[in-house]
Amino acid sequence: MSVADYAAAQGLHRVGARPPLWNYLKQTWERRDFTVAMARFRIQAEQQRNRLGMLWLVLQPSLNALVYGTIFGLLQAGSRPDGWAAYVVIGVFLFQYFSSSLNDGARSITGNRALVQSLAFPRITLPISVVLENLMALLPMLAVMVTAVLVMGYPPSWEWLLMVPLLALYTLFNTGIALIAARLTVHVRDLTQVLPFVNRMLFYTSGVLFAVDKILASYPWLVRLYDFHPLYQVLQIARGLLMHRGEYSLHYWLYFALWSVVTFVVGLLFFWVAEERYGRE
Repeated sequence: MSVADYAAAQGLHRVGARPPLWNYLKQTWERRDFTVAMARFRIQAEQQRNRLGMLWLVLQPSLNALVYGTIFGLLQAGSRPDGWAAYVVIGVFLFQYFSSSLNDGARSITGNRALVQSLAFPRITLPISVVLENLMALLPMLAVMVTAVLVMGYPPSWEWLLMVPLLALYTLFNTGIALIAARLTVHVRDLTQVLPFVNRMLFYTSGVLFAVDKILASYPWLVRLYDFHPLYQVLQIARGLLMHRGEYSLHYWLYFALWSVVTFVVGLLFFWVAEERYGRE
């Protein structure tokens, strides 16, 4: 009998071994308090370094919306969609949730190397905690976004309640993206240098600052292709709900729900498979 067989017979397990997927998820759920506490601590620690503190959670995206809205509003002139100010605020605020989840998720393992190497816990809690942190940061932004939409002349309706399931799907999607980025960055550290360019490209091509049907009217095939763009879908659904634009058709919901579930499942499996390698590379 080999040493490994003898250890297994005695109920001993290799240190750092990857548990079965169900046990892995169970261990992650058991550490949910740790995940929430880490997210809360990170957001407080980051904002305490600034004089205005937590106020920057809404100031930064508001200033971005103001700058981008002014510049691109002038550039597009007659091609601007109706309700331009609300259109930009919704796009910039919601895109930042994705952008921050991608960037922070990519650094969630490599940026916590000492923690990963010294303690035994499901590493998936780290990328999940950064997505949760960004969700916490999004909540005050949503309050400002809704206030801005009201001021710009869009009254509330029952449709606004559908923002709750939309944000749930969006969080599921961002978690999958964060998990994929977290593992890739462990293997290829230079990815953190490339991600800002990826983020910027997605920002300018996801319909955050322009109406796809107007800007790309000469390319109907490209407009149809945008119907399968997950970030464009979530922005259009949100604008349809808050601005009563009727752009949240059923197929957008179905496509984005499919994107969210598939991205999360792929990200979960992709991350879990390499569990034993985190902290060793």
